[in-house]
Formats: sequence, structure tokens, C-alpha cells
Amino acid sequence: MAPHAELPDTPPNGQTGYLPREHTEAVKPNILFIMGDQMSAPMLKIHDPSSVIQTPNIDRLAETGVVFNNAYCNSPLCGPSRFSLVSGQLPSKIGAYDNASHLGSDIPTFAHFLREEGYETVLAGKMHFIGADQLHGYESRLTPDIYPGDFGWAVNWDKPKERQEWYHNMSSVFQAGPCVRSNQLDFDEEVMYKSSQWLYNHVRDGDDKRPFFLTVSLTHPHDPYATTDDLYNQYEGVDIPLPKVDIPQSEQDPHSKRILECIDAWGKDVDPEIIKRARRAYFGSCTYVDNQVGKLVKILKDCRLDQNTIIVFSGDHGDMLGERGLWYKMSWFENSARVPLIVNYPPLFSPRRVNESVSTLDLPLTFLDMVGGKLSEVHNVDGQSFYPALLGQPVRDEVIGEYMGEGTISPVMMIRRGPWKYVICEDDPEQLYNLKEDPLELKNLVEDADFKEIAAEFAREAKDRWNLQQIKQQALTSQRQRRLCFKALKKGTFESWDYVPKENVTGKYIRSFLPLDDLELRARYPPVDELGRVKLTTHPHGLAAAKGQ
Repeated sequence: MAPHAELPDTPPNGQTGYLPREHTEAVKPNILFIMGDQMSAPMLKIHDPSSVIQTPNIDRLAETGVVFNNAYCNSPLCGPSRFSLVSGQLPSKIGAYDNASHLGSDIPTFAHFLREEGYETVLAGKMHFIGADQLHGYESRLTPDIYPGDFGWAVNWDKPKERQEWYHNMSSVFQAGPCVRSNQLDFDEEVMYKSSQWLYNHVRDGDDKRPFFLTVSLTHPHDPYATTDDLYNQYEGVDIPLPKVDIPQSEQDPHSKRILECIDAWGKDVDPEIIKRARRAYFGSCTYVDNQVGKLVKILKDCRLDQNTIIVFSGDHGDMLGERGLWYKMSWFENSARVPLIVNYPPLFSPRRVNESVSTLDLPLTFLDMVGGKLSEVHNVDGQSFYPALLGQPVRDEVIGEYMGEGTISPVMMIRRGPWKYVICEDDPEQLYNLKEDPLELKNLVEDADFKEIAAEFAREAKDRWNLQQIKQQALTSQRQRRLCFKALKKGTFESWDYVPKENVTGKYIRSFLPLDDLELRARYPPVDELGRVKLTTHPHGLAAAKGQ
């Protein structure tokens, strides 16, 4: 029978949380949440010691933090994954079907939760919000998004054979390699500059301030697979591994065949050297993300925020990178669905590895527990808090996943529990894998007589959990409505929903209405007295700090 893990005997969220009372009342920790985009967890050194991907800063976070060996997204596509990540609710419940789905302003997010707890909530970078509300609980947003905030990328299941021009295609693979500049570099450098300046301004504003929840969401290492010469050359002479699994297109499962058609890969052979070039550029982009992690960690240390800031590193989904002949995401195979997840806060959490399966759906309740918060009775979330695992306690070993984006014609649902991964779609054969015995997912056990009962139990659970036909009709209705709206909104004057950052430059740098000496002293960190001696200052939120501490 498929095992159902019991919940640990720990206080439920909404009471006192799991943080020690002296910690939550005396010091509210800051939270720095760093996201990589399309970063495949199984390929990183923190999960595969033989990996050639160079990520020393992420490795150091892992060495002194809590690493989740089996962390998953809840939908292997940018928008739906992020909507579930911020809300703690499953995609079908909040209408997060595809990359043009609208997240309702009445859906609480972790930014709402933490803002209610007294946190200053700030977003820099990608979040893929669609619609007029581009904040969703964040108090401020430092940058625009890299992707459009409108309905232009709605999926069309009514015409499943019709390729949309904005779908992924194989140009990212065939054109992979070094570059001087790219959209991704433009975007992430703005994200890093704005978030770095925000941290500097935070410590220069004095001690009387709220704790912060800062999200820094990078677009690397998302395709196209292009990276700067120096990062590409960093892998010169490195033996770039080819995919471990190569499955001929004719032998692929039906969903994988549709993905190949969707990304315009059907009937195309990819030379091994092209695969290596794409992987090498992707590896360089992973190193780029790692470099940014290192910069942010250094800023925390330089600004004496490191001892009172919880660092969380994760992502929205992975990338197949040629495994099984597939690229990008859109499937429940490990490279596509598993994400990195590290929580680093040595003052409270000892380094450890967590083997239970968790998901980014669990972040909202976990963030609440990190700050000793309480969940309002009106908030209805599907995730659970994995905070007990940070303290070495057991958590429920379960992930529920839903996919309704491009490359399918009906919902593709996933249950991950214990060693098992079960995938069901009305239009495709069921899939059952034992990841402990078969980590490469080579043997579908659904038709194996020895596992018939396990497959049947998962099928019964799926039937109880999902009305697949109803969800399909809801997704189709949403697709049709959004396509109609977008077609109409393009007629005449187009009013963009894309976020335009607000910045008051009146008091920025040097201005004549501000006393120069006062201005220079205020802008300098750490502060000094008239003789240039560093003043003993109070660390934000109650921790004493002085130069050298």
C-alpha cells in the first residue's frame, strides 16, 4: 500500500509557532529570499557531488544551513509555480493554469502574511504576476518584471496542434554559447543593483525600523542558454557531461511527445556537441546566480545584518537540459520538477539534511513560523510548514503537483510520497516510479503485477482529490476568456499592466536643500563621529554591533 506519513506531534500553525518565545519577542529576524529561475536541483553539487557546476557560495550556504534533498515545485511552469509558491495554494484552486493566468488580488500571499506581522515586504526581480495588481502584498517593488503582465501567453487547448509563436523552441539550444549581453543580464544586473542599494539604505536609515522580507528573484539560469565569455570560459577544459538518459522520440510517453512537438523538437536530432554547448552555457548561468548569492551574503555581513537575517534560497522549477531528449520544463520528471531549497540561519538552525519531500507550496506557513506569526482563520492554504524540519523534527513527506500549461491537453497531476511518484492524466497512461530504486525514472511500474495495488491506491486517491474533467473545463473556460480579452485589448490604445517602479530621487545623492555635512554623515555606513571614529551602533531589531563584530 502507498504509505501516508503522519504529521509530527508539534504545535499547529496559528498558535505559538515553533520559534522560541525569547527569539520571536526580542528579535524579529529579517528574511532574505533568493530565487533562481529554472535551476535544476538534481544537477547541483549540493545534491550531486560529481557535478561540475561551480557554485561555491551556494555550497557554503548548504554547509552551514538546512538542505532539503527532495524539494519540488507544485507546477513545472514559471507563472503557476510562483502563484502557488507565494499563496500556498494549489494551481487549480486559484486558477493558476498557465503563464497568462491571473492571480486574484483577494488571494493572500506570504507578503500579506508577513506584512501583517509587521514586516517591510520588498520585491526585486521576476515574479510573473499577471494583471493590474503587480504587488500582491509587497509594500514596494524595485524593478519591473522581465515577462509581460498581460494575457498574451494564454494556452489554447482548443487547438492543441497549433504552435504559439511565444512557446519555447529549440533556438535556445542550437544558438547556445557565450555572449556579451542578453536580456537576462540586463534584467539581473538591475535586480542586483536595486536590491543591493535597498539593503544599504536600510542600514543607513537608522535603528528604528521594521524587520524586512526582501525577495531577490533572478531570471538566470533560465534559457536562452547564453552566458558571458568569462563564465563560459570558466568551463573551458571541463568535461561537460551528456544526459544520463537518452530515449528515442518514438519511445517517449504521450506527454513527452507533446512537449517535443510544443518546443519544435519533434523530428530534430541534436548533435552531442550542441548539447554540451547548451549545458556549458547553462552551467555558466548557474555560476552567475551563485556569484549574485555571494554578493548578497557579503552585503549582509558588511552591513552587520548577517546575524539576524534568515537566508532562504530556492527556485520555481528545473530544466530537463536534454535528459530523456527533453528540454526546459513542463513535465514531472526530476530535472524539471525538483528545485533547490536551503534555509540558512546558524543562530537557530543547525546544519542538516532533510530527506522528506516538501514543496515551495509550504513556504508561506514556514515563513510565518520563522517569525512566530499566526495564521488568520480566513486564510485557507494547501501547504504545510516545514519549520519542524529546520529543528530536526519530522514533517509530512508529501508533495501534490498540478500542471495545466502548454504541452498538454488536459491536467497532468502528480503525487510524491515516500519513494513513490505517481502521475495521472485523463489522456495519458498513468505513471508510477519508485525513486529510491529507480532515480532516473526508467521503469513505469503501473503495469507491474507486484505494484498493482500501490498504483490502484494512488488512482483512488487521485479520484478523491481531483475532478479532472471539471478542472479541464475550468481551464478551458479561463483560456477562452483570457484570449478574448487580450484580443480585444489590443484594439485601439493598449494599456499595459507591466509594472513601472516608483522612485523618489528628490533626496537622492547630494541636493542643495540638504545640509552637506549632515547628508554625508547620514549616507555613510557605518556612522562615524567628528574624529572619524566608528560609532557603536545598534544592530537593527536589537542586536548590538560595532565595527569588526
